[in-house]
Amino acid sequence: MQRTAVSWVIYTMTHSAFMLGLTVFATQFPSFLLSLFGGVISDRLDRYKVLLFTQVASLIQATLLAILIFSRQSTVWEILSLSVILGIINAFDVPARQALVYEMVDDKANLANALALNSSMVNLARLVGPAVSGIVLEKFGAGACFSLNALSFVAVITSLLLMRLPAHTRRADKKKVITDLSEGFVYLKQTPAIGYVILMLACMSLLVLPYNTLLPVYAKVIFHGNAATFGYINSFIGLGAIGGTFFLASLKEGRDLKIILLVNTLIFGTGLILFSHTSWFPLAMVFATISGFGMMSQTTLINTIIQTTVHHTMRGRVISFFAMAFFGMMPLGSLLIGAVSQRIGAPDTILSEGIIALIIAALFSPFLRKERLERKNKEQMEEAEEETLEVI
Repeated sequence: MQRTAVSWVIYTMTHSAFMLGLTVFATQFPSFLLSLFGGVISDRLDRYKVLLFTQVASLIQATLLAILIFSRQSTVWEILSLSVILGIINAFDVPARQALVYEMVDDKANLANALALNSSMVNLARLVGPAVSGIVLEKFGAGACFSLNALSFVAVITSLLLMRLPAHTRRADKKKVITDLSEGFVYLKQTPAIGYVILMLACMSLLVLPYNTLLPVYAKVIFHGNAATFGYINSFIGLGAIGGTFFLASLKEGRDLKIILLVNTLIFGTGLILFSHTSWFPLAMVFATISGFGMMSQTTLINTIIQTTVHHTMRGRVISFFAMAFFGMMPLGSLLIGAVSQRIGAPDTILSEGIIALIIAALFSPFLRKERLERKNKEQMEEAEEETLEVI
């Protein structure tokens, strides 16, 4: 709700697609700068306490934003400043929160399902939040959205206080922070199965995922709607993402997640291409749902691949690279998309992003299929050896 309201308030005040991109940049670029340090903190300190601290800080940020809007003296730069503060908080929140999921699951065989469940909650919020936000914006104003967001942190913090997790074991070594950072990079370099999917996410986050920066333009200019229209667009995207979540949760053990990531990227790109120039709202929402279905896999599948592959001592640092690829590239992409849209218009910009998604899928296809081909070759070699032994 807060993200939807901030975008709408900024666009209403400025009527600038570039300022929409700058808003996303202000929120997420600090995460890019500090997420690696957030990963080091997550590996060094008690993740539970780090998460508790970041949620309290988020409560304070949301409360200040609500007070600022209710004062009716807010400026664009004050809202952007609070967005920067939220980005700094998220740099430490995301690595700790994602790594904590692993510790919460006793039977690691259920980890993939737990991650899918975690994503379903995120996407359910993505489905309900923008729709509710659009209605609240229209009826009560942005201040009500920010107040409800602040209030929601009370439930989050209460839930954290009720958790009972295994006692934190402090690391015995006293390495420098720069050493921890370099170890994370070396580990990623030596584990190409993780490195390639994070690189793919970085490309998607820079050039494709920021398409949602332009959704207020579609709501107000192309569909001639209001804040509620903006909320509905986001909700249909969230509906597709929920469908993607159920699809991933239904996958049987042993399915090749990288191939599914490749296919869903193709679906995502196709959905954006179809959505870009559709001016009839009902049909556009069908294509928005398809886009949401394909988009959902980008973070969930890559997160699952990381969590089920990475060594536990490196989890926080590797997730920080994941966060840097996602939260770091997206604000840069939002600035780029906002600037390009000013020149060629929102429809052609989103059309271009859909085409780029297909190109990225094609470029990374050999790397994503490599492991599958190697496994298939290994099975064929084993079968050939068994046949040879039978002949002997």
